[in-house]
Amino acid sequence: MADPTQKSIKGRGALSRPAVRFDAWSRKADGDHLDYALENEELPPLRTEVRIDPARTIISYNESPDIPFDRSINPYKGCEHGCIYCYARPSHAYLGLSPGLDFETKLFYKDNAPELLGKELTKPSYRPQVIALGANTDPYQPIEKELGVTRSILEVLNEFHHPVSIVTKSAMVERDIDILAAMAKRNLARVFLSITTLDHEISRHLEPRTSAPARRMEAVRTLSAAGVPTGVIVAPVIPALTDKDIEAVLEAAKDSGAESADYVVVRLPFEVKTLFVEWLEEHFPQRAGHVMSIIRQMRGGRDNDPNFGSRMRGEGEFANLLKMRFDIACRRLGLNRERPPLDCSQFKAPSRTAAQLSLF
Repeated sequence: MADPTQKSIKGRGALSRPAVRFDAWSRKADGDHLDYALENEELPPLRTEVRIDPARTIISYNESPDIPFDRSINPYKGCEHGCIYCYARPSHAYLGLSPGLDFETKLFYKDNAPELLGKELTKPSYRPQVIALGANTDPYQPIEKELGVTRSILEVLNEFHHPVSIVTKSAMVERDIDILAAMAKRNLARVFLSITTLDHEISRHLEPRTSAPARRMEAVRTLSAAGVPTGVIVAPVIPALTDKDIEAVLEAAKDSGAESADYVVVRLPFEVKTLFVEWLEEHFPQRAGHVMSIIRQMRGGRDNDPNFGSRMRGEGEFANLLKMRFDIACRRLGLNRERPPLDCSQFKAPSRTAAQLSLF
């Protein structure tokens, strides 16, 4: 249950900590003492807590027919970016934590990521395909600046000549341009910047700790200039809130050197729908009903559609209109012209690893 005492917190997306759906019990604020508590108690600061994730493997596999990769690496669980719409929020419930504020303040990282990855890539049974970074939580969220887990993963992939595709909402990806540019020369790397809107005011409430939209677009320009194939993902498209920016984002991306583009309609699985509606009513109360009405029109009358195929794009007249607008803009701008896929044929274990394995 949402916490009725909690209003907007600077730098955070969620307004509350909804109960973990796997818990057998829940808590409810005592209304008789609520007003007194708000007036007389100073709430503690909401700090980010970071813990080690005792992982045994690092590559996750999937069989989803509507995404263009079958394996991914998520260096972090939870995400400090605080995007209120994040479809990964419900995964925190499996840790016994709330998909609300806990998701963006209680984070986990794989401290042994390079060792795990090297071990998995040297298995005789391993067959290379493009590894996606950022499929669940952002690999360049703020704690990456200090921890460097994503960079350590890229170093291993570069050493193994393994192809990688990155999706991020952070300009921090520029930090690793030395590795990415070197891999791109061998057709082993591609980067996508996820840009929801160019409206800074909306963005700072919607995705509070991401890089500003203009800064992300600058990263597109920097990466492209360095020879890294770069694209944008207009995601998520939120009807009656950010859909007005589709063409503007694509035009700015093309001007910045982007080669490709995609889009995803907002998804509201499990607890995300409660958090999102709560957020809408706080920040855009006059639009909240209209936004949710159109979302339900695209989702067969529901808040969310989990079905493969339709979950990314939606269905119905509004969804068809979005697709038409996106396709027309991409054709006009010359985006999504055919280019060769990332090269998996160069994959090989480093010579030092091969020497070590020969001892066994």
